[in-house]
Amino acid sequence: MTANVFVLGHDEHNQRVLDNMPSADGCTFHPLLTFEEIWGERISFRDVLSSAQRQLDAFDGSIDAIIGFWDFPVSTMLPLLRTRYGLPTASIEEVVMCEHKYWSRLVLQRVIDEIPSFGLVDPATDTEPPENVRFPMWVKPVKSFASELAFGVHDLDSFRDALTKINDGIGWVGKPFEALLEHVDLPPEIEAAGGRSCLAEEAIIGRQLTVEGYRYQGDIVIYGVVDSISYDNSPSFLRYQYPSSLPEEVIERVSELSRKVVTAIGLERMTFNIEFFWDPGTDSINLLEINPRHSQSHAELFADVDGMANHEAMLRLALGCDPAFPHRKGRYGAAAKWFVRRFEDGVVRQVPTPEEIEAIQHIVPGTTIELTVAEGDRLSELHRQDSYSYQLASVYMGAADEHELIAKFEQVTAALLFEMDDVD
Repeated sequence: MTANVFVLGHDEHNQRVLDNMPSADGCTFHPLLTFEEIWGERISFRDVLSSAQRQLDAFDGSIDAIIGFWDFPVSTMLPLLRTRYGLPTASIEEVVMCEHKYWSRLVLQRVIDEIPSFGLVDPATDTEPPENVRFPMWVKPVKSFASELAFGVHDLDSFRDALTKINDGIGWVGKPFEALLEHVDLPPEIEAAGGRSCLAEEAIIGRQLTVEGYRYQGDIVIYGVVDSISYDNSPSFLRYQYPSSLPEEVIERVSELSRKVVTAIGLERMTFNIEFFWDPGTDSINLLEINPRHSQSHAELFADVDGMANHEAMLRLALGCDPAFPHRKGRYGAAAKWFVRRFEDGVVRQVPTPEEIEAIQHIVPGTTIELTVAEGDRLSELHRQDSYSYQLASVYMGAADEHELIAKFEQVTAALLFEMDDVD
């Protein structure tokens, strides 16, 4: 018999990844709310949770697993739904302990020293940063995604300007995040902070990387480290690249730090990804954040290089199986997810046609192009964008090495044409 696996926040891209996985033959995948049904002009945590429960209650058959790839609210709905339907899961407290940036920092500082100085800020009332946090610093909501409403600030004026912008937009995620917190037994300091406060923390520099792994029967397994490479003179990501080109000694250090952190939190039968910075000049490491999920952006990278998407690890854990993640069994020596961006606002007048995209993918083998904008979009009105740029497309690519990755991406961007109307 096949297992009934419900996919929370279903989308076509990730379904294609699931269909190509080894365990797909033993599963029947059921969409459990689509991506569009969960995210829109507003997020209602109570409504989407109730809708998911109604769909599951009405299902005439066994519910064998519930999975999802996305950040809030999907990541936090999973433990609630799994508990309701008797499926093994990490606790909602463990998941929110990672998701709430201030709570996460309080936990981390008890376990490791490799975190920047930080403090709590109320964007509605505060005008000064915490006394222990020095410029330059980052100011970000205690819950956000894709670096939305996260600002690097270098003086008091830019700090206050950032708080004004955050206060204007924080309700889109902050309000539903507070609805989630009603389901969690919170420590007093986190209850006081709520879901619409901000974390201020000193800026950290260096090369950014992400550790991916999982915990199964108490064992913490690190299966890969991915480089996060930004555009020149911008914090916006240019690409994620796997495997990491960092020194092996650095990879061992961040892997050990990851094991310490996950041991302290729990996350049994969960995938995770933890972001770090390594400064080559000082050899210092700082932990940026821990996410209680794998990165769906890295799925094709692991499939290309190791021969198995990280979705497979998540699915096997949800079904109670050892992921047994392979190493370097894929078709390529390197892989990347590239971000095609624009750094000024605009209105999209024309995007590449499906025929043009297919032709580019044929000319540049090992490439998949996905547009993230449509004709008529005003870039500044799109959600899930970082604070410094607008994403136009994602390009997934496998190659022999980094040199070939860069050459192939230059081919793609030369042919991938967008027409934009400039706006103020």
